[in-house]
Amino acid sequence: MPAIPHGGSMVNRIVPKAERPLLVEQAKRLPPVTLDAWSASDLEMIAVGGFSPLTGFLGSADYASVVRDMRLQSGDVWPIPITLPVARETAAILGEGATVALRSPSGDLLGLLEVTERYLYDKEAEAQRVYRTDDPAHPGVARLLAQGDVLLAGPVRLLERGPRPFPDLPDEPEVVRQEFRRRGWQTVVAFQTRNPVHRAHEYIQKVALETVDGLFLQPLVGQTKGDDVPAEVRVRSYRELLQRYYPPGRVLLGAYPAAMRYAGPREAVLHALVRKNYGCTHFIVGRDHAGVGNYYGTYDAQTIFTEFAPGELGITPLFFEHTFYCRACEGMASAKTCPHGPEQHVALSGTRVREMLRRGQKPPREFSRPEVADILIAGMAERVGEPASSVAP
Repeated sequence: MPAIPHGGSMVNRIVPKAERPLLVEQAKRLPPVTLDAWSASDLEMIAVGGFSPLTGFLGSADYASVVRDMRLQSGDVWPIPITLPVARETAAILGEGATVALRSPSGDLLGLLEVTERYLYDKEAEAQRVYRTDDPAHPGVARLLAQGDVLLAGPVRLLERGPRPFPDLPDEPEVVRQEFRRRGWQTVVAFQTRNPVHRAHEYIQKVALETVDGLFLQPLVGQTKGDDVPAEVRVRSYRELLQRYYPPGRVLLGAYPAAMRYAGPREAVLHALVRKNYGCTHFIVGRDHAGVGNYYGTYDAQTIFTEFAPGELGITPLFFEHTFYCRACEGMASAKTCPHGPEQHVALSGTRVREMLRRGQKPPREFSRPEVADILIAGMAERVGEPASSVAP
């Protein structure tokens, strides 16, 4: 059976269609709060149940508990505070108990928030606890330091989802769970990614797939930092890879509409709990999961799971070491299985790969499938405004 949602039941804060016209009319008279892309995606993830058991943005007691202990006041594990920051001037005109209209930057109505609390918070303390650094060069810390000084708390209701760039990819937990049931999958391993899938990723996915009924490949398609490969390019590469190299009946490609926080270990735990809400029973944690720069140790995102009692998370993490193609072994391997030195290993840094792709050069076949490389090269060319045909083969 698919995993039980975190907290015991699936949250649904989506307003039924029959009730929307009245609420939309009422919202015209409510004070507005404009959400950026990050907060809008958090609103959606709460409403569709991806962030179960959360029913809204955290109040001060839950916020303090999450930052300090990675737990909600209920005792449920929750590693990252999900909050709604606003400027002091905005908070000053919003009384507690008021209902506000949550709108997109263009003014479109997204949902409603019942304000139960307004509170100040310590940005530096949150940065140190959640991101393990207060360095403003860290993308998550930079966002935190730049956001409003007051947090609004309270339950939310979603009236309208924002544009879905990949409407054919399932991105709501209940829809994904229904598909797992339709396929008869009792055990499902999830793989989270914000990057293209290269041969090392493919290897660990297929090793995990040997032990379960299905693989749920759920790339993050929300906000990422500027030099990450755009979601539309990545999704094209995932589709090509799955069509050519994976058994069609054992893999489901979905979408994860949340923003990327780059919180390393804590975000790895969040990703695991979210995939539990989507119905997955296992979750792959590789090297430097959700990391950026040199802020986290290579395997910190794995060791953090030892801080929880066995079974407490309700999803089984699967840990993999750095994998690579070994010329001497003539296949994919890791330090656990390969006796040869690094001179035999085909391993490239992300920076090196991006440089090659920008120049129109394909990485070695042992590192990346050529079909994937072609899509990424074309995507890089589109990004800088060059015709894809001008890229070297």
